[in-house]
Amino acid sequence: MKTTRREFLAAGAVFPATGLFESPTLAPRLQSQKYRACIIGATGQGDYGHNLHTVFGLRSDVDMVALADPDEGGRRSHAAEIGVARTYADYHEMLTKERPDLVVIAPRYTVRHREYLLAAAETGAHGLMEKPIADNVSDGDDMVKAITGRNLKWAVAYNFRAMPSVQHARRLIIDEGLIGQILEVRGRGKEDRRAGGEDMLVLGIHITDLMRFFLGEPLWCEADVTVDGRPARRADVHEATESLGPVAGDSIQATYAFKNGVKGYFASTRSGDGNGGRWGLDIFGSRGIVAIRPDARPITSLLREPSWAPFGRNRNWEPLPGAPAEVESPNPRAARYAPIVDDLLLAMKENREPKVNLRDGLLSLEMLQAVYESHIREARVTFPLKNRAHPLKKWD
Repeated sequence: MKTTRREFLAAGAVFPATGLFESPTLAPRLQSQKYRACIIGATGQGDYGHNLHTVFGLRSDVDMVALADPDEGGRRSHAAEIGVARTYADYHEMLTKERPDLVVIAPRYTVRHREYLLAAAETGAHGLMEKPIADNVSDGDDMVKAITGRNLKWAVAYNFRAMPSVQHARRLIIDEGLIGQILEVRGRGKEDRRAGGEDMLVLGIHITDLMRFFLGEPLWCEADVTVDGRPARRADVHEATESLGPVAGDSIQATYAFKNGVKGYFASTRSGDGNGGRWGLDIFGSRGIVAIRPDARPITSLLREPSWAPFGRNRNWEPLPGAPAEVESPNPRAARYAPIVDDLLLAMKENREPKVNLRDGLLSLEMLQAVYESHIREARVTFPLKNRAHPLKKWD
């Protein structure tokens, strides 16, 4: 069943106030203040992520006033897409002249994320940025410190966690015990041409964010990184195919420990079969499994089988009971970020942290950096990591 965004809101569909998003749109529409928003993009250098320049398209209380992009053609075309009149080649000039309330850091490449955010924070802007938030935990520390010291609110584009179907899954699993006691969780990357280290960084970060969302903060990590079946060595370190920092390994195997003895596993391995649709998170309980596959709209499914094996029992995967209706939107590109954007503006109004905030971005990145730290040290590493620098840059 499909319903419109307006009908969904009118029906009063809400989630409990337990740190989840209460609905696909949260912030009040009737506000006296008009927020001024600027977009930082970089055509050919991370571009605009997954259409992050459109994120305020469903907000009547936000005016997108300017866009910066060093590429003239990209600057012109992306500004036209969202109806922005003023454009700049230099984002510093834009921030200085426009003094925005909100900034979107859209490029997918991480190499300048710290630079962008510190500049935006210096002007006193709140905002939203693409993930991963940085190349390394040390830069992430600087970014969190910069906004915390100025009481600024920044969200991260972990759009899968914010989707109504995933929020609903958490409520059923954690609050209502749909699959009984959680025994373990298993996540995999997309395992395409980037399989291994780069896949872990680009897509695995969604999985570590979902692990934290369902299980809380990890206690420790043990990991193994291999190349062609042998342990990865310093000589195997290389820059990612996109400007995302150093990576290593064509196979990643990582184990995380959470409270109550629950373990989370992440893996990404290159194979001749390519992407098998395994990207996502499977949550295994004493009474069954919930599978989450991040797609344009995340797919969530339930197997009511304590043996975790449906064969011979006439058991089938089924939708989650009471799953929220699919919401149609006049602007689907903006709609995928609507819960995050709406909550960000409400967090500004209520002077609280957004529910998907920059610290979430830092902690999920730390889980990935721990993989290399553990492999290099050949030991279990605990959180928070003592070594905040990127371990692949300090490999002795």
